[in-house]
Amino acid sequence: MNPAGSLTIRAAFADGGVRVDAVVLERPPLTRLFVGQNADAAVRLVPHLYALCAEAQRLTAQAALAAADGRTPARSELDERLLWLEMLHENLWRLLLDWPVACGLLPARDAFVAWRSDRLGVDGAAATRRLIDETLCPLVEKCRQTLVDRGIAPTWPAPDAGAWLSWWRAADAAPAPRPAPPEDITAAWLARVADVARAAAALEAGEPFPLVAAGGDGFGVAQSVTARGLLTHAIAVEQGRVKRYHLEAPTDACFAGREALAALLAGRRFDAAAAARIGLETAILALDPCLPYAVEWKDA
Repeated sequence: MNPAGSLTIRAAFADGGVRVDAVVLERPPLTRLFVGQNADAAVRLVPHLYALCAEAQRLTAQAALAAADGRTPARSELDERLLWLEMLHENLWRLLLDWPVACGLLPARDAFVAWRSDRLGVDGAAATRRLIDETLCPLVEKCRQTLVDRGIAPTWPAPDAGAWLSWWRAADAAPAPRPAPPEDITAAWLARVADVARAAAALEAGEPFPLVAAGGDGFGVAQSVTARGLLTHAIAVEQGRVKRYHLEAPTDACFAGREALAALLAGRRFDAAAAARIGLETAILALDPCLPYAVEWKDA
């Protein structure tokens, strides 16, 4: 199994639409490695175990531990910049490389690679603005011809560390609080476009990254807004050691079952199985799993 886990989607072309039969997400229980360990040492391991969005993983874990200890975590200007650039990287990756292909267009690979080389330099914000103006905006207009713009104004999910903290303290079997997944493929695409514009402006202005925490008395929860949605870390500490640890990525919420994917495809009709398969891949892209996935597909 991939260290991030595995995702299998079973679907079929049926009655002119896509029937989602099953979504199976399996994650290795890596956070169990933290139990009984020194809390500071465990938190330092987080970005090494979870390499995707490593900056968000690192700083969200640190914030959860600080909240458990009753401290306010300190973030440097460099931390803020790295968080914004990481969000931009993940969103631009999808918008410049994956969404164009889903729309039958060529990916803007060369422009993206050039930006990756420039983004950490002193002119990183200017390089980001050039990429948006010269490459992303024209590509967005081309994608609009394929994706129907329904005038939806997307917003970032609202972190609610307090609700998560109540669930974490209770330690019961009730489902964890989760934001609603996207209900429309076009809305998900528009949200990514809006995220890039908003994050680029925040990077230029030196704004703090959206990361919140709540806790005390050994219990801490922190949430950050990543390119894919809300990332949550929850920790329980006793005598300086980890008693419990929970991590929930956006993929864990969106692919907990078949419901979110099926909702995106509900009511969509296709002339042939090949078009339906493309529709399924576009819906998966809208939910954007953070790990490799396999599709088991039936034409009838």
